[in-house]
Amino acid sequence: MKNEHLNGFLITQKATVVEAMQKIDLNAKGILFVVDEKEGLVGAITDGDIRRWLIKTGNLQEAVQKIMNKNPKAIYCKDQKSAKEFMEKYVITALPVVTADNHIADIIFKEEGVPAKANEPKLLHNVPVVIMAGGRGTRLYPFTKILPKPLIPIGDIPIMERIIDAFRKFGVREFYATVNYRKSMIKSYFSESAADYQLNYVEEDKPLGTAGSLRLMEETPKGPFIVTNCDILIHADYADIYRHHLETGNELTIVTALKNIVVPYGVIHSSGNGRINSMEEKPKLSYFVNTGMYILNGSLIQEIPEGAFFHMTDLADKLLQEGRSVGMYPISEESFLDMGEFEEMRRMEEKLNLKSE
Repeated sequence: MKNEHLNGFLITQKATVVEAMQKIDLNAKGILFVVDEKEGLVGAITDGDIRRWLIKTGNLQEAVQKIMNKNPKAIYCKDQKSAKEFMEKYVITALPVVTADNHIADIIFKEEGVPAKANEPKLLHNVPVVIMAGGRGTRLYPFTKILPKPLIPIGDIPIMERIIDAFRKFGVREFYATVNYRKSMIKSYFSESAADYQLNYVEEDKPLGTAGSLRLMEETPKGPFIVTNCDILIHADYADIYRHHLETGNELTIVTALKNIVVPYGVIHSSGNGRINSMEEKPKLSYFVNTGMYILNGSLIQEIPEGAFFHMTDLADKLLQEGRSVGMYPISEESFLDMGEFEEMRRMEEKLNLKSE
């Protein structure tokens, strides 16, 4: 591995959690190795470590040395031939190769194409997924003057079909689509494609918001189910998201994504009497945003007003005001793709490597 490529997997122990998330996004391997000021290996940090830390504390500015694994597995250069057996023995997917003075000379990754836990498809086999497909998609006008938003193609496949395909990989076979605007076109498209899943339609006579239409479902899910907007793609382990919801005992879990915003000006920090304390050039602000994907207990449907316009955020506010359990499952910025605006559509195509399609 060339040095410039290797640097994409290394981070200093004083770097922040948000910096680690951004670097993991770029290397797309889910792991970084932590080095000290002498560039010696001192730890490892994975996207799972970061997620558990954020769920526990929400602190994006903590140094990675606080949450890293301080005893990472490594192999010496002279023993590199036994790397495969070493990785199988300790069930690891990334192994740093170190010199005698503990500097990382290379990183060996488990071969691509080996399914991790076979994606645990059975966990979601009986979990319904509801796709909110009834909106007009006004932000994508004039495209949506011709096509309903769920049928807008990303590459040569409509966004709604891409969402369904992503869930099918985790064993989901039961889908619901809440439809209103140009619903006949949506139903016609999916009726003509052979499928190994069931797609049911929940038809609105009037817009009911992202939660109101759930009251129209003929059969209320007995257990937790998934709701997603029809204009987003989430690159994450859906089985792990669902498992997290079950283990935490949340009534509602919101999938959140990191969002970094750079203020394009120098920011002034001041005190009384107009005295300037400090100046900060183009600071970066980091927040978690609502992606539009939710896991909720089936019993919550009865708490949605019947026939009223009601969003999922209204339901979350109601639960929070009553002191009930609403949690989040954080993902990185690059794991959240939103096609709600033209610029974001282009970003989604680039991320999915669809420019040549």
